[in-house]
Amino acid sequence: MSPFLFLRKKRVFGCLFTSGRFACEKRFLFKMIKQILNRLPRKPSKSSDNREGGTSTSSSNAYTSSRNSDLASNHYANSSGASFSGFHSTNSGLNQGNKISQVVNAKLNGNTVATSFEALPNFRDVPNSEKQNLFIRKLNICCIVFDFTDPTKNVKEKDIKRQTLLEIVDYVSSANGKFSEIIMQEIVKMVSVNLFRALTSAPRENKVLLAFDLEEEEPSMDSAWPHLQVVYEFLLRFVASPETDAKLAKRYIDHSFVLRLLDLFDSEDPREREYLKTVLHRIYGKFMVHRPFIRKAINNIFYRFIFETEKHNGIAELLEILGSIINGFALPLKEEHKLFLVRALIPLHKPKCIPMYHQQLSYCITQFVEKDCKLADTVIRGLLKYWPITNSSKEVMFLGELEEVLEATQLAEFQRCMVPLFRQIGRCLSSSHFQVAERALFLWNNDHIETLIKQNRTVILPIIFPSLEKNARSHWNPAVQSLTLNVRKIFSDTDPELFEECLHKFEEDQAQENEVKSKRETTWKRLEEIAAMKAASNEPVLVSPKATTRNPSC
Repeated sequence: MSPFLFLRKKRVFGCLFTSGRFACEKRFLFKMIKQILNRLPRKPSKSSDNREGGTSTSSSNAYTSSRNSDLASNHYANSSGASFSGFHSTNSGLNQGNKISQVVNAKLNGNTVATSFEALPNFRDVPNSEKQNLFIRKLNICCIVFDFTDPTKNVKEKDIKRQTLLEIVDYVSSANGKFSEIIMQEIVKMVSVNLFRALTSAPRENKVLLAFDLEEEEPSMDSAWPHLQVVYEFLLRFVASPETDAKLAKRYIDHSFVLRLLDLFDSEDPREREYLKTVLHRIYGKFMVHRPFIRKAINNIFYRFIFETEKHNGIAELLEILGSIINGFALPLKEEHKLFLVRALIPLHKPKCIPMYHQQLSYCITQFVEKDCKLADTVIRGLLKYWPITNSSKEVMFLGELEEVLEATQLAEFQRCMVPLFRQIGRCLSSSHFQVAERALFLWNNDHIETLIKQNRTVILPIIFPSLEKNARSHWNPAVQSLTLNVRKIFSDTDPELFEECLHKFEEDQAQENEVKSKRETTWKRLEEIAAMKAASNEPVLVSPKATTRNPSC
């Protein structure tokens, strides 16, 4: 029975309801009417449409949950579903009735098409009053993250997203008004969704720790780079834009954002690290409030790398940023900066993979010495502390860095460390590895270093003279012999008396050494003869009391 028939006969039933005999029927009939009326469809009012942005809450929730399940099944980013569903709430009051995107869940050839959406109109096709709203809609479209491990998936959608990214890059570059807080919030959200991800890397135990054949290693390229590159370019344009208010933007480009950006420096893709270097440097320059935090965060990365893992792909890029930062340090240097030199930069000479970043490290070290010449003694003693013993290629790098530091060193600081320094240089001159000996001899080609050595020849020449003389007499490499003779001539021309004195002492020491060697050989020969004589009778060979007293440990 239809509800309209009940309404027509309401008066008939009313007389029956007045009697107590039909009280039960009254309650039963009202209950039935209420249930039937609730089942009828209702026409939504305009106010409810505006409140819900043109979609009902239940349909929106079903849409979001359906999309999230599809993204999970296709291994997409977890944040994609949340960001895309949040798109409706963000734009609930903007351009109601416009269809922004469409999620299609269909089975094609057994594969689920996770995400598909239509391209939005170009900025030049909408009036200026609508451009900001369109920009936000495009940002939300770009919050959808695709799986790039399979190049055949969602090809059309990926192209649409890339084109949209290029459009918003142009929009930010040509913006002629300050970005509002809503815009900044949406920008940071889009950048975070696309860039901040878990980095995957191939096994690299031997590759990074031993650092052999670094130039021959093929860098790992991220398959998602066609989109990541445009996102990085967008972030760079946004940070560098004069329309970005640093006081307002620092609420969104905050410490958490900087830390997650620094985590990406461990990416194996060198193209990504290059963009990160530029972006972080721009952030450091624009957001002065973040500068101490950025320096501290980089310090922590270095500490973890030096003392724990010795594995990181972005040390060179971080040092390159620091080189520019150190160059801008005001004088006199703060104690914080000096501690950074002693606790982070100098210990970076310890890891085996130093060839990956030594050029940038050497530049940072030299910048400190040029800023404050009094730090030369600290730097040189730090180099001597981490000087390699068995790694010849690393020793050649240290000698090159030492030359750059000595070139910026003044006489007073040089005199403080010259004794331990030239003891080490003397060992390098005596090295059987010709490149080490050759690189040490090249120090005399530097005019400033040669002047420092000449001024302190009375201390330096006696330390290195034995190495020079042995090289000149018996080194196997002709180039090393030739360079050694040139250095000997410099000293003999500068101070012939000192040279003759050192030569005389060297000959005396050689004579004593030969005498000791002869006695040692005679003793061993005598022991061999005694052992041979006693061998037949199995009698023990006695050690003289004199030898026992001389070597009580025996």
